[in-house]
Amino acid sequence: MQIWAGLGNPGAQYALHRHNIGFMAMDAIAALHDFGPVKKQFQGWTQEGRIAGHKILLLKPGTFMNDSGRAIGEALRFYKLDLAALTVFHDELDLAPFKVKVKTGGGAAGHNGLRSTDQHLGQDYRRVRLGIGHPGHKDRVTGHVLGNFAKAEMDALSDLLGAVAAEAGRLADGNDVRFMNDVALRLA
Repeated sequence: MQIWAGLGNPGAQYALHRHNIGFMAMDAIAALHDFGPVKKQFQGWTQEGRIAGHKILLLKPGTFMNDSGRAIGEALRFYKLDLAALTVFHDELDLAPFKVKVKTGGGAAGHNGLRSTDQHLGQDYRRVRLGIGHPGHKDRVTGHVLGNFAKAEMDALSDLLGAVAAEAGRLADGNDVRFMNDVALRLA
């Protein structure tokens, strides 16, 4: 079993924030791959399903971004899984908008959801970095991250989420490079 956790903040007022792109990815994957019903579990919301023959638990922590690691840690401990079974989907300032990179380990780079996950579990888990771009100056970062995607960005956002969901089988198989390449090809 694998646990895929999307980072975000619960509540309708946060639904279209750039910071919630991890939640959006979970929803897109669940919809495309016919995952089961949403359950309230592990201080968040889960859905179970299969991708490319692998059992996947999608998790959207309900603990708010800054305490995401608590919910993720609870799920890992319940299933007695190590960090190799975890993939975290999150917004990435230092990546061009609507680009995707996958890496294992690394620092939090100021991301409070990653910082919380690192504190609860360590750093050696896979991360799907979903680009939201940098606003240009550090004083504008908070407003950018906690702002909604613009109407002009909705088609590109939809394309990105669709590509991530469509190529999720590559991730499930552990083929990160092929996942990144195939997502890029779909978005080209």
